[in-house]
Amino acid sequence: MTKSDNQPRVAALVGPYLSGKTSLLEEILRQCEVLDRKGSVKDGNMVGDGSPEARARQMSTEMNIVSAPYLGDPWTFIDCPGSIDMLQDAHNALMVADAAVVVCEPGQARALTAAPILKFLDQHQIPHLIFINKMDSAEASVAETLDALQGLSDSPLVLREIPLRDGDDVTGHVDLVSERAFRWQEGKPSELMELPESIRDRETAARTELLESLADFDDALLEKLLEDVVPQTGEVFEHLTKVLQDGKAVPVFFGSAEHGNGVRRLLKALRHEAPGPQATAARLGEPVSGEAAARVFKTVHAGHAGKLSFARVWSGEIADGLASSQGRVSGLSKAFGQKTEKTAKAGVGEVVALGRMDAVKTGDLVSASGKVKGMAWPPPLTPLFSMAVHAANRGDEVKMSGALAKIIEEDPSISHEHNPDTGEMLLWGQGEMHLLITLDKMKGKFHIDVDSERPQVPYKETIRKPTSQHARHKKQSGGHGEFGDVHLDIKPLARGDGFTFGDTITGGAVPKQYIPAVEAGVLEYLVRGPLGFPVVDLSVTLTDGQYHNVDSSDMAFRKAAQQAMREGMPNCQPVLLEPICKVVISMPSEFTSRMQR
Repeated sequence: MTKSDNQPRVAALVGPYLSGKTSLLEEILRQCEVLDRKGSVKDGNMVGDGSPEARARQMSTEMNIVSAPYLGDPWTFIDCPGSIDMLQDAHNALMVADAAVVVCEPGQARALTAAPILKFLDQHQIPHLIFINKMDSAEASVAETLDALQGLSDSPLVLREIPLRDGDDVTGHVDLVSERAFRWQEGKPSELMELPESIRDRETAARTELLESLADFDDALLEKLLEDVVPQTGEVFEHLTKVLQDGKAVPVFFGSAEHGNGVRRLLKALRHEAPGPQATAARLGEPVSGEAAARVFKTVHAGHAGKLSFARVWSGEIADGLASSQGRVSGLSKAFGQKTEKTAKAGVGEVVALGRMDAVKTGDLVSASGKVKGMAWPPPLTPLFSMAVHAANRGDEVKMSGALAKIIEEDPSISHEHNPDTGEMLLWGQGEMHLLITLDKMKGKFHIDVDSERPQVPYKETIRKPTSQHARHKKQSGGHGEFGDVHLDIKPLARGDGFTFGDTITGGAVPKQYIPAVEAGVLEYLVRGPLGFPVVDLSVTLTDGQYHNVDSSDMAFRKAAQQAMREGMPNCQPVLLEPICKVVISMPSEFTSRMQR
């Protein structure tokens, strides 16, 4: 096995909701000897679930960053929420991670929920391992889970160990590289044991499959296998390290985070096989040398501590007080869940919080000169679900806008907009749970009560029949009066063609300077048609009219156009249009035949 080079590295814990990522982080921290006693989700005292929203729902609602050493090596572990609603944090963490650990539960049905995160890892070629959790008493087999996961992964999955069973219970594992068997002991290192004869044939077959998978990427290894030459254990570890770092294969481990089983083996694989920060920076296209540069991947507004910008250092050294083009670093700290500890400086590979850099946002590359180039940060996820919101107290409307701006800084997959058709403020996110958590933050973190409701349906209307309409606006009240006379042709257009305006005026019946006012009057009317909704897909043509040398004005012709539309539109057979939603469905290829229209 290769040796660790003691560089600071980052591992992101990702995977579906309820797979046990936060419990795995807790066990990792125990094995890093920075926790005396593990917490539990039920008790709400785990390092990874420190926010009030997480404790209330007994689930992770945002990424949690923990720096801790393992066997003398500096590590940062990022526990990412598993809910599909909070996927943005997982994506951001993965863009600075050396490797990811995909945590999933055994069984085909549960394995399929890992599809979104596996797709992202493949798209961005991020080295990752899979840890099948809750295997101590699982009825589902490792092979069944592996088959389900392989259908979701572009990269081949390589099983690194096979289970030892006592009836239905998994009691240990056999390492397929070292060919050694281990008996699990809760809260203690696994005990080395003799390989049972009953499993020897299965172990041989599984190891052969492992070697053949590696040989797909190495001709020299393939030749050895064809000549029946058994590679040395160290050589196999070298091949495994290379395929992981190159993103060519995905090693698969299993165990139980709750009972501490199999976690030490997972940590050793990370320690010896995960790439270091320089290799990761090169893969991402980040700076690998030169002046100090750090990529911000998470923003947190931490009350009295102010704004914290969590960043990974890619080159140089970041020191407290560093003057950058985006402002001065006012405080530098390392994270341990919800707690932070001050530090004077941070070198390549380290993750630190940059204090009070108000001009910096998630995705920015912070450097002294501001001229350092790096990768293009991926755009945030497109919002999918909305609620209509307003401050419970009218006096809090301005405060609500400010709080929303800070929340969007923390989670760019949230957005808000004013809907001009309904007059509502719409809060957009990835799902209902996402927005409910956001409203809880508004109340708990920013002390603003926000009422929410289902958004009004943004109906529109159109017409089915053409008409011609004449209207004259005339008003005399002493002095200059108002006069405008128009003839409009109103015609329906094909769905999606929008609105067009034109004129066929000849002989100066309506002077050119008044024609824009006619169009403005038509547009003002179309905001609210005869059915009470915005009108779309029609054309209006000004065909004739009259004017007065003294009394005509833009205002008069605008009012005449509005009057013509108001009188003519009811004759055009107006009809209500309902919104059409486009749905994109993604599924494993083996289920395509079952998809019903």
